[in-house]
Amino acid sequence: MTLIYGHRGAKGEAPENTLTSFKQCLEHGVRHCELDLHLSRDGQLMVIHDPSLKRTTGRRGKVVEHSAAELVGYDARHGGPGWKTSCPIPTLEQLFEQCDFEHWQLEVKSASRVRAARTVLAIQALAERFGNKDRITVTSSSREVLRALKRLAPEMSRGLVAEYNWLDPLKVAAHYGCSMLALNWTLCTPERLAKAQKAGLHVTVWTVNEPALMRRLADFGVDSIITDFPGLAVDTLKR
Repeated sequence: MTLIYGHRGAKGEAPENTLTSFKQCLEHGVRHCELDLHLSRDGQLMVIHDPSLKRTTGRRGKVVEHSAAELVGYDARHGGPGWKTSCPIPTLEQLFEQCDFEHWQLEVKSASRVRAARTVLAIQALAERFGNKDRITVTSSSREVLRALKRLAPEMSRGLVAEYNWLDPLKVAAHYGCSMLALNWTLCTPERLAKAQKAGLHVTVWTVNEPALMRRLADFGVDSIITDFPGLAVDTLKR
């Protein structure tokens, strides 16, 4: 059975990485989600994909230049599907409080050694507070982030995000003790999938939005797909 993860909530249906988007995902009965994290100036975990505010809020500057109190007041519905009401940037804490997901893929973008460590420790502390560590996999394409996870939070599940073929993703995943491999779907050959699963990795593929591709990858036997359209995925994979 192939699991469905909502990409940034339900990115194709509602403004990405907002409470509205994650609630939309849950309305489809999809209780697995993927999201992106950056630290605010005061060290809070903010749910936003880009380091810059421009694309989703229309504002200038970087996430790290603003406090969490400022960021949660910014409307993040720019550049996505039309939405009538304001959709603020949420904190991860708000999502944990308001959204009952069975599993979270928390992607941490590339970061310096210091920022990677701060981010990992912030996730660990929040997960301990909410008691949901066993429902989280922290994913990244950044070696600094994976290194920080292995060193500072070895008990937390971690996953490698692999977009390019230039390094063997299975070797990298093994080196950092990953339990998940998040593959760009174009890298997901039946051979690589079989080898990864034999090595004990959960293979999740992104971003899968076409019904025919959803069915093909499910037939391959991927463990999960990440999609902008969780409602469409539910309808497609049910059939």
